[in-house]
Amino acid sequence: MTRSTPLLCAVTLMIATTQTQATEPAQATKTELGRALFFDVNLSANRNQSCATCHDPGNGFADPRDNGVAGAASLGSDNSSVGDRNAPTASYAAFSPAFELKNGKYQGGQFHDGRVNTLAEQAMGPPTNPVEMAMADKPAILQRLLENTAYRSSFAALYGPKVLNDAEQAYLAMADSIETFEKTEFFSPFDSRYDRYLKGEYELSAQEELGRTLFFSQQFTNCNQCHQLQSRPGADQETFTNYQYFNIGTPTNTELRKVNGVSPAHQDLGLLDNPAVTDPAQAGKFKVPTLRNVAVTGPYMHNGVFQDLRTVVLFYNKYNSRSAKRQINPETTAQWQVPEVPENIALKELESGPALDNKRIDALVAFMKTLTDQRYEYLLEKK
Repeated sequence: MTRSTPLLCAVTLMIATTQTQATEPAQATKTELGRALFFDVNLSANRNQSCATCHDPGNGFADPRDNGVAGAASLGSDNSSVGDRNAPTASYAAFSPAFELKNGKYQGGQFHDGRVNTLAEQAMGPPTNPVEMAMADKPAILQRLLENTAYRSSFAALYGPKVLNDAEQAYLAMADSIETFEKTEFFSPFDSRYDRYLKGEYELSAQEELGRTLFFSQQFTNCNQCHQLQSRPGADQETFTNYQYFNIGTPTNTELRKVNGVSPAHQDLGLLDNPAVTDPAQAGKFKVPTLRNVAVTGPYMHNGVFQDLRTVVLFYNKYNSRSAKRQINPETTAQWQVPEVPENIALKELESGPALDNKRIDALVAFMKTLTDQRYEYLLEKK
């Protein structure tokens, strides 16, 4: 057997890809086109990465890969570049409002720092990001779209016959169709055990009920001060985030920095890195994430510094506990690291309740597990 050369392999792959694309039927709707684009690895430099790679529908729309950094950040199409932030779940992302300053507080937007308003704008980021899908530019992406006969028919039918004559218009249409797909029930089914409980179709266990009570209590945890969107507990389509921004004192992920080459002294300023924000008082603040599917989309925090959901609860609890034991990170068996950005920490919100014992900590974790979409409940058994 002769060994194939890299060039021959690349040509063979391109021929196979072209043959496959030639037999694909055209997509009749923007949703169908968006679905095809969301899963299309050909929109990355090395034809090996799609939107679904870092937002895997089989894993809560988060990145399930280890990437050499225990899943803290994603690996790029070049198979060497690693980011400095954890890929947030794309589930329920459609509910985030446009970025704005409202009643003196920033809220909404996409990405951890809200730097774009819509899912379409978010979809335009990764394809040309050199550490993500790494395409050279929009014209290069247009060429990839033109390779696909189904795309040529679909884009023309859905966006006009000349849309693929211009790279900018093609890029906007691509992003629009991906946004349309991401707004479907596929991303936001609202069918977790919690949702079924609200409909009377599921009975919470004693531990889950205790966790629910604690979660919505302003006396014991105040979790819902940041992780509740609707005006009252138990409302339909609760996304478990108010989409506001806080600095909770998250430490630097030093292990991630050892791999991705970012200086351990670098400060991720979060909201202050948003071009629309210039107020130094916003440094270190990140958007409150949805708790939908939180139990199956770790690691946690904007930089993936914590692996376990219980560790996250313990991290919050350290602000209210004087116990020496509670000042220890169970994942490192050392004291909690200092905040990456020590200014602007939301102590008013963090120091708002009594210390929690193990029973209540475990109950909160149990309740958050009930926020897992039904199709991911089997993943809870692996945690």
